[in-house]
Order: sequence, then C-alpha cells, then structure tokens
Amino acid sequence: MSKIIEMKQQKVDEIAEQLKNSVSTIVVDYRGLDVAEVTELRKQLRDAGVQFKVYKNTLVRRAAEKAEIEGLDEFLTGPNAIAFSNEEVVTPAKILNDFAKEHEALEIKTGVIEGTLTSVEDVKAIASLPSREGLISMVLSVLQAPVRNFAYAVKAVGEQKESGSEEEAAE
Repeated sequence: MSKIIEMKQQKVDEIAEQLKNSVSTIVVDYRGLDVAEVTELRKQLRDAGVQFKVYKNTLVRRAAEKAEIEGLDEFLTGPNAIAFSNEEVVTPAKILNDFAKEHEALEIKTGVIEGTLTSVEDVKAIASLPSREGLISMVLSVLQAPVRNFAYAVKAVGEQKESGSEEEAAE
C-alpha cells in the first residue's frame, strides 16, 4: 500500500514541477474526440515542443496546491488533458484554439499563464496574438523603415546634385 502512495506522491511532485516550470498551461476537455483526432492533436503539439498529458484530477489538484496555483480545482472535472509549454505562451493556445474550431468536441476549460489562472477568453485572446517569430519580424520591419527612408533620401539628394552638376556642365 505504501508503495502505491509513494508512486502517487512522485506523480504529484512531477505535475507540480511541470506547473511551476511551464509558462503556458492549458486544460482542455477532450471528450468526443476519436483516437485519430487526439493523435493528430498530440502530433501538432509535440512538433511545437508542447507536452500534452492526461492525469487524474485528484493528482492535479494536489499538484496545483503544491505549486500554489489557486482556483484550478473548479475546472478539474471530467476527463481532462493538460498542455504544458516551457518556452512559448502563444503556440499552445493557438494550436488548441485552432483545433477546437475544427473539432467542436475539444473544449478549452482554462489556462495558467506564467503562474496565473486565466479564463477561456484570455486563452483565446492569446491565441490570436502573433507568434514570437511574427512579433520579432514586425519589430524588425518597424526598426528597418527609418533606415530605409533615410537611404532613399540620401540617394535622392545624390541624384539631385548629380543632375544639377550635369546641367551646369552643359551650360
């Protein structure tokens, strides 16, 4: 009996560690998805570096308490799966939200973003943000615009002086 309790305690510690280390944790209800759909979802998440696990709700409750995440208990009813991302906040939300749009059986219940419990609306709002690479691209294009405009101005001034000196030479 004590061996089973010890194994459960190790699992609670493992889940608590995942909750602490994860920048984005999303809880979903996957009832109604068939095996092929769950496999496809797991593949998409795995390719993005996101862990997708199914745990007993009682173990997750204890782990959330240990990780000091309040309010998660009320969402831990029925069969749940949890997506953990240690690197990216937007990617898991985007993948799960897009998958939920295509497969009505998948329901996003809640999220824990950087240790704070968030609503479904917040998770969907995060999903609408561009990815990290997209944001970097936007910032670079904004930074590049003044340099590009300055280069065009210098080129125009150079061409104007060049054409002015050609006109003086012709006279």
